[in-house]
Amino acid sequence: MIYVTRKSHFNAAHRLHNPDKTEEWNVKTFGKCNNPNWHGHNYRLEVTVAGEADPDTGYVIDLGVLKNIIQKRILDKCDHKNLNLEVSFLKGINPTSENLVKAFFQELEDDINAKSYGSSFLYSVKLYETERNIAEYRPNPRI
Repeated sequence: MIYVTRKSHFNAAHRLHNPDKTEEWNVKTFGKCNNPNWHGHNYRLEVTVAGEADPDTGYVIDLGVLKNIIQKRILDKCDHKNLNLEVSFLKGINPTSENLVKAFFQELEDDINAKSYGSSFLYSVKLYETERNIAEYRPNPRI
């Protein structure tokens, strides 16, 4: 199995908040990340495709194609946006890193799998909220 990863970055604002809980609960649970005036991050995104290299091209996926899919499906929609208010595929999602990586995976999966070679597939999405806070989503962790 070969793993090919494309790195990207974007900047966005968000607020961690559960509308089903009290203001006190939200402040206690999310602290500064519950700021009603939002806060931002310089996110780094890593998208990994897994599979065997195509015998004709040598590619698991054409990295230019992968770059364009990430640009269209994630960066164009999220860069310099408020993730709570401006990103339709995140509507109703509390934008924690954990929730974001799963939503990003789902947003990317069909396009990537359609453009991959042979039996290659979207393997994982990893999001660096900071250099020390990272979330990764892999729906098939044994692969």
